[in-house]
Amino acid sequence: MKITETLMLTTVLAAGLGCGYSKKTTPPTPGTMPTITQLSPASATAGGATFQLEVDGTNFATAAVINLNGVAQTTTWVSATKVEAMIPASAIMNSGTVPVTVTNPGTPGGIYGGGTLPETSAPMNFTIN
Repeated sequence: MKITETLMLTTVLAAGLGCGYSKKTTPPTPGTMPTITQLSPASATAGGATFQLEVDGTNFATAAVINLNGVAQTTTWVSATKVEAMIPASAIMNSGTVPVTVTNPGTPGGIYGGGTLPETSAPMNFTIN
């Protein structure tokens, strides 16, 4: 091989290896932590009918979800301080105390990552009599 051919081959290889796409990703940051201050009603009768549960608190995102005993309920956002869900009769068949939490979903971060993580409130007890 001639020197000019070797030099061209080396240049082409170096250029080809140096053109790889590299993206930097940013890990998700914590989202907004919701808090629960009150449940209304605070209890229900075991075996009772479907009812509306109102959860009052702070920092509820528009897509916040009420979780009853760890099960996500279909939730309606009323405001940053109030969310509601219709609790099916099947969820209150047995007496006991179950936790209620509210989860703010995370947000995607686009092609470079980022966004926010989902955050779940501390539980508040709901009594099934």
